[in-house]
Amino acid sequence: MKLKKIQEIDLTGKRILLRCDYNVSVDEKGKVKDLYKIQVSKKTVDYIMSFSGVKLCILTHLGRPKGKKDNAFKVAQMKDEIETTLQRSIRMACDCIGVCVSGALEEVKEGEVILLENVRFHKEEKEGDTHFASQLAAPFDIYVGDAFGVSHRKHASVAAITQHIPSYAGLVNQAEVEALTKIKADVKHPAVAVIGGSKIETKIPLISMFEKDYDHILVGGRTSVEAIDAKMTFSQKVVLPKDFTGKERFDIGEKTTKKFVETIKKAQTIVWNGPLGKFEEAPYDKSTLAVADAIANNREAYSVVGGGESVQAVTESGHFGDISFVSTGGGAMLAFLSGDKMPGLTALEE
Repeated sequence: MKLKKIQEIDLTGKRILLRCDYNVSVDEKGKVKDLYKIQVSKKTVDYIMSFSGVKLCILTHLGRPKGKKDNAFKVAQMKDEIETTLQRSIRMACDCIGVCVSGALEEVKEGEVILLENVRFHKEEKEGDTHFASQLAAPFDIYVGDAFGVSHRKHASVAAITQHIPSYAGLVNQAEVEALTKIKADVKHPAVAVIGGSKIETKIPLISMFEKDYDHILVGGRTSVEAIDAKMTFSQKVVLPKDFTGKERFDIGEKTTKKFVETIKKAQTIVWNGPLGKFEEAPYDKSTLAVADAIANNREAYSVVGGGESVQAVTESGHFGDISFVSTGGGAMLAFLSGDKMPGLTALEE
């Protein structure tokens, strides 16, 4: 996949719409629980703002407001933390289309970045409505797609908008495609995939893909419970748990965890998506944290971790900087690796 890159054009004096993925967990006081998605966007923001005369608007969604304005999902509540993380003065716009945007573009000061309100306050966003996409694009000269986490969605601000305005991939999307392509096309052996989380039906295509080129596919979490209960059969490469913690099977057991860790220690390529137990509740976080430690401590391997709870586990284990690449996508990462359609990326191809 060859993307059209923002590095290929002159951004001087342009009005630019940057689609980021700031869909993060926010507590009741509006505090962001995990800043990673915002942090990684800083490189793209800094690159764009390095050009003189640029006017930049950042567009994102937050939660599932179902096409209605809902204070619980206002992007504005994150303004201060986004401002601090990006180290930029932020001007908040009251909407993502219309006079709120055009007015902000006229009033913005040099060095300021405009943050637009939740694009999912409009039902047309998830419908992929082309007229709404044209409204989003209207005030701008260039669109930059950098919301990898929703790149598997055919939404207006992700795919349809590219029909109305010159469009390019930002640095986040470029890095995601490069890293995820590498673990599919440039596999060093032994290669190990760790698959957790839930919904076995969504993981079967991924397991099948890894069975072709990987040596071990270690399956945990509710995914493994569902597979065992359904009496599913896989190749010998797929390792299902032999024991669990507790009658509810909220975590894989000590023997299985030990086997997973020993397998990971010997790997040269490692991919991990999804927790191996009910990670948010002790003591069912043991296997997930053990796997996070094992991956981080294998400094010889090329490692990729994706999915909110997997990233959280790596962060809590203190090994975030020891992972080769941390993906901003959970479902999008699964979709890319499974070979599913990626409308938000194909729309940005050369």
